[in-house]
Amino acid sequence: MTDTASSPTLVASTGLATSTVSPRDERVGMLLVFLSALMWSFGGTIARFLSAGDSWTVIFWRSVWAAAFLLCFMVWRDGWRGMVTSFRDMGLPGIAVGFCFAIASTSFVVALAYTTVANILLMQAGVPLLAALFAWALFRERVTVATWMAIAAVIAGVAIMVSESLDGAVSPIGDGLALLIAFMFSIATVITRRFSSVRMTPATCLGTILAAGLAASQASTFMVSAGDMCFLFVFGVVNLGLGLAFFATGARLIPAAIAALLGTFEPILGPIWVWLIHSEVPSGRTMIGGAVVVTALLVHIGLEFKRQARPQRAGVTGVPSPN
Repeated sequence: MTDTASSPTLVASTGLATSTVSPRDERVGMLLVFLSALMWSFGGTIARFLSAGDSWTVIFWRSVWAAAFLLCFMVWRDGWRGMVTSFRDMGLPGIAVGFCFAIASTSFVVALAYTTVANILLMQAGVPLLAALFAWALFRERVTVATWMAIAAVIAGVAIMVSESLDGAVSPIGDGLALLIAFMFSIATVITRRFSSVRMTPATCLGTILAAGLAASQASTFMVSAGDMCFLFVFGVVNLGLGLAFFATGARLIPAAIAALLGTFEPILGPIWVWLIHSEVPSGRTMIGGAVVVTALLVHIGLEFKRQARPQRAGVTGVPSPN
């Protein structure tokens, strides 16, 4: 979130691509989802440019700018009446998603002070599989053998990354917050699967408002330099808000597996930007554990894509599952 982020995995399960979507619209959807992952991948790099010493100040201004952008986006897309209706209709599930997002986006900024961008993003890469585990535990949703194997691989990869905090190599606070981010996004993903009527944009906008309110009560100051304010504007509007707008628009035009696959560009590209621009090199265990997580996710998505493309019966062209 970034929190991902405001993370693609939050809505990958709600892609509504069907046979009625034209090939051109599907290509547009793929481009928009890729652009969302690209926008989100710059989160850690932007944050490393900030000189503000108080994380709560950063959270406040990032959330304010993101909320302002998302409100403007919804007014442009749906009109004033439509925006109000979308907030009203999201109900308790939308409020729950908003709280999950507020916790995750807040934890992302704080975690950056304690651990590497790679550690945070690579742990988030396993969110779709962790969501499958929670859905099984809470609602007894069916989990295939292949998914169980992928979940086990993700847990093993995360354990490798977290092991550095157990022997004192890195701060346990950073790894703990990174795990909290993944946990929150997993819960949000399960909610959106169970309540498909939840609108992503107003729920996430609520999350930015909640995060801004919490940060306002904790920040030691709201004063930042002009340079920091420029980066905070980009952090909130481009990284978080625009990334979400791209994804919310594009994810409904393509199959869920493709949306999730394109979303993996965020945890892959994010550490690369920070390495190239800020020379922040991930540790050996982060790279090993992250490789295990990303590989498990890519294999799982590939199998899911193959399943969605399989004909429903002999002689019938496969139709992507709306999930």
